Amino acid sequence: MAGEIPDLEALERTGTGKGAARQARRDGMVPGIVFGGDVDPLPINIPFNKLFKMLKAGRFKSTLFNMKVDGHDDVRVICRDVQRDVVKDLPTHVDFMRLRRTTKINLFIPVEVTGEEECVGLRRGGVLTMVRPEVELVVTAGDIPESVTIDISELGIGDTVTISMVNLPAGTKPTIDRDFVIANIQAPSGLAAQADDEEEAGEEGEAEATAE
Repeated sequence: MAGEIPDLEALERTGTGKGAARQARRDGMVPGIVFGGDVDPLPINIPFNKLFKMLKAGRFKSTLFNMKVDGHDDVRVICRDVQRDVVKDLPTHVDFMRLRRTTKINLFIPVEVTGEEECVGLRRGGVLTMVRPEVELVVTAGDIPESVTIDISELGIGDTVTISMVNLPAGTKPTIDRDFVIANIQAPSGLAAQADDEEEAGEEGEAEATAE
């Protein structure tokens, strides 16, 4: 599994409709609904401060949560919509969908690097740059990989690792169709500057020869 699935604690909302939703907001809550999974929809309230903090952290809609509501079994959910105030841009309602083990969802999976000690490019002074420390994959809710692994042991300076070079876990695929870069080995700043100087000198020499 992809690390530890974070808990999301909520309260069951006893009333429904606009009146109950307005009361929830006055009480410092954000009303919401949990639907799907062949079970009746469950109206909930989430503390505003907790929800706002999670929204600011980013990727809220692509994070799998373990929802905990008193009196109900824990259930895995993913956010499907966040309604916001048109003026203040603050959350006013949130929708969650229950997930079956076979449900396909998009999640960001961390990238693990191996082969750093043997990497030719690093041993020659190169610098590893992680262009994408996480990659967004289509995964099955019941079989989420903890990470994807890239081996950089044979990379030299200037080499890159793209998604097509990665052995992805069974049942997963990238959300982006093109062969994007995950990491590369860049030349150290001193060598890069030297190469730029040599290139400029070569261009100046060609210009002088042309002028003559």
